[in-house]
Amino acid sequence: LDAAPVVAFTAPAWTLPAVVGLALPLFLVTMAAQNVPGTAVLAGYGYRAPLGSALRVTGLATALGAPAGGHAVNLAAITAALAAGPDAHPDPERRWIASVTAGIGLALLGLGAGVATALVLLSPPVLVEAVAGLALLGALAGAVTAAVAQPDAREAAVVTFVVTASGVSLLGVGGAFWGLVAGWLMLLLFRRRTVAPAPVEADPTPSVPARTG
Repeated sequence: LDAAPVVAFTAPAWTLPAVVGLALPLFLVTMAAQNVPGTAVLAGYGYRAPLGSALRVTGLATALGAPAGGHAVNLAAITAALAAGPDAHPDPERRWIASVTAGIGLALLGLGAGVATALVLLSPPVLVEAVAGLALLGALAGAVTAAVAQPDAREAAVVTFVVTASGVSLLGVGGAFWGLVAGWLMLLLFRRRTVAPAPVEADPTPSVPARTG
């Protein structure tokens, strides 16, 4: 196998099932699980990121990188926590060095993707699945814990997870979209339930008529 990286451009193809079942769920997940938490992490460390400009730049970078197979460019929450915290540098004005170093490191790792792919292809499929499962175990546990943290949205989160993991496909649209729909309907159902107001008890103290004169 050729280990040298090759940039292969792919012409985009627009289909309704792909937009509804893939693009829309990924957009919602990117906004809710990356951009918003990433901005919150930066704000927690005292940085005020211009969210509007950041979203425009990351959106443009995503559109430019998509024909070459690039995934969504976003304000990654975990990476922001690693590079913006005091562990990166005691001085907040010097923590940008960690971000630049991480970017260079990721670029170098990308150049070795061909070697990594070759090693994966030579490994038994069962071993690859086991390693991938163990690597995602912590992320899955953290995601499930965060999803069920709010009692009023716990049922909706579980329904979303179950429908999405089931791999159900309807009208050519994958389970990611139907999981979001099912979770939204469940959340709407539970929020519409209202508790009947408690009856107002009458004051047992007899009223005394006011005296005049």
